Amino acid sequence: MSDNRHGKVTVVGAGFYGSTTAQRLAEYDVFETVVLTDIVEGKPEGLALDMNQSRPIEGFETTVVGATTTAEGGGYEATAGSDVVVVTAGLPRKPGMSRMDLLEVNAGIVRGVAENVAKHSPNAVIIIVSNPLDEMTALAQQASQFPKSRVFGQAGVLDTARFTNNVATTLGVPVGSVQTLTLGSHGDTMVPVPSACFVDGKPLADVMAADKIEELVTRTRNGGAEVVALLKTGSAYYAPSAAAARMARAVITDSGETIPVCAWVDGEYGISGVYLGVEAQIGAGGVKKVVERDLTDSELAGLKEAAEAVRAKQADVSGL
Repeated sequence: MSDNRHGKVTVVGAGFYGSTTAQRLAEYDVFETVVLTDIVEGKPEGLALDMNQSRPIEGFETTVVGATTTAEGGGYEATAGSDVVVVTAGLPRKPGMSRMDLLEVNAGIVRGVAENVAKHSPNAVIIIVSNPLDEMTALAQQASQFPKSRVFGQAGVLDTARFTNNVATTLGVPVGSVQTLTLGSHGDTMVPVPSACFVDGKPLADVMAADKIEELVTRTRNGGAEVVALLKTGSAYYAPSAAAARMARAVITDSGETIPVCAWVDGEYGISGVYLGVEAQIGAGGVKKVVERDLTDSELAGLKEAAEAVRAKQADVSGL
């Protein structure tokens, strides 16, 4: 049990992704309070009651609070003074849908949430997980008017986890012996970084054929769609919630750990003025700094290409 529980985290959206994120955050036992909100009346309260009843069994003391909210901003009082807010609200993908198909409807939802968060928790760090991820992160920053360091998105942690798992299962080795990295963006412009991928300390290229690596990169890029196609209703949430929860924990514990996130890039890698998947030090106050690593020429070219693709889409979002 933790004796240094402090702070408050709100998870907006009590679907599978949000509720699983809230459960993970509660079980960490590092927060005083986890608030779970949803627009479906009674749902977050019911889930919170259920999670609180698991506390004696799992041995954690973090309190879970459920709050029904409205699009007009009702119910957000329960979230007031949050240190971290994880935004999962929005429609999930259906089979055959791209992340971009969700753009317009989710833009309205995320804009409303960001405005309400800014009103009730003016010092919060916002972590966006709603799709399409890069665009929603940019939109949330605009809507909240928060400093860009306090708004970032979850993608790289999930994508690297998928890549790592793909490599480990293909080679039949423990996931702990594999290290991978993806930058760029969540989806089509994801940039794998082979120079940062290792198996037992050996470069990935030394233990796996180039065409096989390419195959796993493609599988990673389509990792979400692969799950969606199998589930037929809804999208992935166990791995995504693990990723979001880790990021929220890095903020509240001020860990300063370097993790791949969708962060505001302003000059790093020769790229400016865009939210992009990069490595960043995460702690109290959000993104402490973007961490640049030595990339190969082709990796850097891929990252710059991703930046321009994402930049064009983020420019479209400001009018939504």
